[in-house]
Amino acid sequence: MPPARRPRAAASASDSPRRSRTERSRGERDRGRSRSRSSDLLARIAVAVPAAIFAIVLVDIGGTAWMALMIVLGAISLTELYRMLERWRPVVLVGIAALAGMCIAARYGSQHQVLEVEACTIPVLFIALLLRGQGTGGATIAIAGTLLGVFWIGTAFAHAVLLREVSHGKGIIITTMVGTFLGDTGAYIGGRLFGRRPLAPSISPHKTVEGLVFGMIVAIVAVYFASLYQSGWMTHGTAFVLGAAIAVLGPLGDLFESLVKRDAGTKDTGSLFGAHGGALDRLDSILFTIVAAYYIWIAAPHPG
Repeated sequence: MPPARRPRAAASASDSPRRSRTERSRGERDRGRSRSRSSDLLARIAVAVPAAIFAIVLVDIGGTAWMALMIVLGAISLTELYRMLERWRPVVLVGIAALAGMCIAARYGSQHQVLEVEACTIPVLFIALLLRGQGTGGATIAIAGTLLGVFWIGTAFAHAVLLREVSHGKGIIITTMVGTFLGDTGAYIGGRLFGRRPLAPSISPHKTVEGLVFGMIVAIVAVYFASLYQSGWMTHGTAFVLGAAIAVLGPLGDLFESLVKRDAGTKDTGSLFGAHGGALDRLDSILFTIVAAYYIWIAAPHPG
């Protein structure tokens, strides 16, 4: 005679406390994640607002003060990159000297002088490797690592100086900053609220398609409204083109830095901003958008 089966109702009754405990545990975890996300967003704002105010003040001053800030931030960013790529043995001094030279050329010369400094970096780098005694072993990868910093970071900071020197450059820089950082914040909030589909899981697993779209919309709208305060010298067409470029290039800059960090096996590039990482972690998007802003502006019609 087959053994009697346990009554279904009894099994459900005995399992219900266990399920209740599991559901309570999940609810507590969800609430904990929600609180963590809220505190993370508030911490981001607490870091970003003072930094933005300081940057805007120096943008307004312009001249040598703005150039000096770009050299300092650029040197910090380069140092963070070269620390990540330490196994490649980049020539840190050459990279920082090239960045400083490019920013000085942008302040007192033009984009042609910036290009000349970039071109001179390669033979100077070769001489530095010979003096270091690195004739063949790992020389190519050392050159690649050094020039990555010069052309990625140095070019961006030099263009920030170039942009400040042109007509209405101060307003364009501030507009680019507003569009880039609000777009980045919008992508973060949109991803937290609506994110379902991963954007690039092999590079940055927390970024989502929904966050990207939300951030792009925020960037375009932010640039458009910023342009309303610049009537007379920025057309709506230029504002739309600039906003669209920021919407596309900002996320690309973020993903580019994430790719470099993942390849280097690093979570944060530094600790300049405490728990929110280093200078590169905060400036990765604008390293792409500021270059685009310069060329869009010099090609745009200037009504006033």
